[in-house]
Amino acid sequence: MKTLLVASALALFSLLAATPAGAEEMPSAAPLFALSMQTPDDKPLAFESLKGKPLIVNFWARWCGPCRKEIPDLAEMHAKYKGKGLVIVGIAVEDPANRDSVREFAKAYEMSYPLVIGGVQAGVELMQAIGNPKSGLPFTIVIDRQGKVVVKKLGAMSRADMEAAIKSVL
Repeated sequence: MKTLLVASALALFSLLAATPAGAEEMPSAAPLFALSMQTPDDKPLAFESLKGKPLIVNFWARWCGPCRKEIPDLAEMHAKYKGKGLVIVGIAVEDPANRDSVREFAKAYEMSYPLVIGGVQAGVELMQAIGNPKSGLPFTIVIDRQGKVVVKKLGAMSRADMEAAIKSVL
């Protein structure tokens, strides 16, 4: 009996250990595609206009250290892959009243990809709706041409993680 219990426990452990780390269900991108947000230059960006394109959406804030570390890599990926159709959008989890500061920060960090200001409360609510219940930053989702979230990452992505995510949607 004891041997059977040990064998059963080992079999269960092996089954659990074999489950891929990324096997969790991905959130829907529908809440994102339903929105229009303002750029730091106060122009609207309707996310619906980005449907059908491979898309990286990165939530960030000026005060976020890991965001500051990740932004140069996102800018590099934008330059490298925009010719292949990839769109990177940064959503600043910032108060719209800080529009000038966001614009200055974006210039200083050479953020050449499209940016919008999500607001603090609305930005947090959007992150929660698309798979970030902890509301931590940075938070990134990668969406394929069919509009399906294929990668979500809480915390800074490494350059290798970005490359792999991009290749999965191009």
